Amino acid sequence: MAQTPAQYDDDDGRPPPGTWAPAHRAAMRIVTPIQSILAVEAASGILLMVTTVVALVWANSPWASAYEHLWHMPLGLSLGSSVFERSLHFWVNDGLMTIFFLVVGLEIRREIHEGALAGLRLAALPLAAALGGMLVPAGIYIALNDGRAGSAGWGIPMATDIAFAIGTLTLLGSRVPANLRVLLLALAVIDDIGAILVIAIFYSDGVQLASLGVAAAGVGGVIAMQAVAIRAPGLYVLPGLVLWIGLYQAGIHPTLAGVVLGLMTPVVPWRGPSQSARLQHVLHPWVAYGIMPLFALANAGVALGSADISGDSAYVFLGIIAGLALGKPLGIAAFSYAATGSRLASRPEGSTFGGIVLVGMVGGIGFTMSLFVAQLAFPPGPMLDTAKLAILVGSAAAMIGGLVFGRLSLAPRPSPVSAT
Repeated sequence: MAQTPAQYDDDDGRPPPGTWAPAHRAAMRIVTPIQSILAVEAASGILLMVTTVVALVWANSPWASAYEHLWHMPLGLSLGSSVFERSLHFWVNDGLMTIFFLVVGLEIRREIHEGALAGLRLAALPLAAALGGMLVPAGIYIALNDGRAGSAGWGIPMATDIAFAIGTLTLLGSRVPANLRVLLLALAVIDDIGAILVIAIFYSDGVQLASLGVAAAGVGGVIAMQAVAIRAPGLYVLPGLVLWIGLYQAGIHPTLAGVVLGLMTPVVPWRGPSQSARLQHVLHPWVAYGIMPLFALANAGVALGSADISGDSAYVFLGIIAGLALGKPLGIAAFSYAATGSRLASRPEGSTFGGIVLVGMVGGIGFTMSLFVAQLAFPPGPMLDTAKLAILVGSAAAMIGGLVFGRLSLAPRPSPVSAT
């Protein structure tokens, strides 16, 4: 009887015949989380597309006022005479997105420990690609907006939305080798690191040094709890909240508290799976299917009539679109070619340079992180609405371009044939 590849991996966890068990287990510790992440991101990307369309239609419908009122609805916390009240939009962008950044931090921690960033040789290609994918789009934006009112938006086209990008590759089916999806995932992780640094350094208000003591107390609490082997994740909510409050009061975007906690989460197992892997497994679906679509619903609803494509706003519009749709693929492809040509890195097995270009094209889908940076770069008003519209147009152009290029340049790969 013919035996399919799936049959080689027995349900009881035994390795395939002829393999060295320790090596197989080590490989599966890396491959299995990646497969899980890619599957969730692909489904999340499709859900994000639907949510974005809903937000756009709602914001430009006869019920547009209800859309605005919903996100400006005040919600608050009170403790005695102290009241902290903010809009629903704030709680989505600054509250729930902290969990999004926690998952980002967990993924960065895992990749550095045992994934694509675990060694310089492994990280060389995604590092070069991500660097080009950040510098070239920012350079294009700056060239168009230097000295203009929209110059602060240079960080907007630097981002890659991994959910949308993986979802787009999924639509191309067997044309895309698995190695290219892993390259895109590693590139996006490094891209997230760059975006986090940009937000922390360039898009934080004047830092209040005294309030950093509160944030430091939160970090100290996490370290102390880890020192006495406290592993229950729920108990870390309190020091995490102290860290969030400290960063907020200090003028640093509080969502970065999630990144700090993610990077501090133990990755070496104590008993059973590592805390990092366990948390990521639990939180990732909630982020992908709940928080990110909610963020899209709250931020992608651009009233088209309020966007201004004239004067300095026109350069913002062009800078973002050109940065995402042109700068991203150009930067990723050029820096990747330089890295492989100089033998600092090697192309993924079974891929072509056209596949690298495809990764660059879908890497131009900015969306979630681009919308997030836009909120920090511009105050509410026509220029912010213009930036949001440009993100949607540029990301859509990158997605369509990637689908067309993938269809034309990559041939479908045959399915494995069973031996008889």
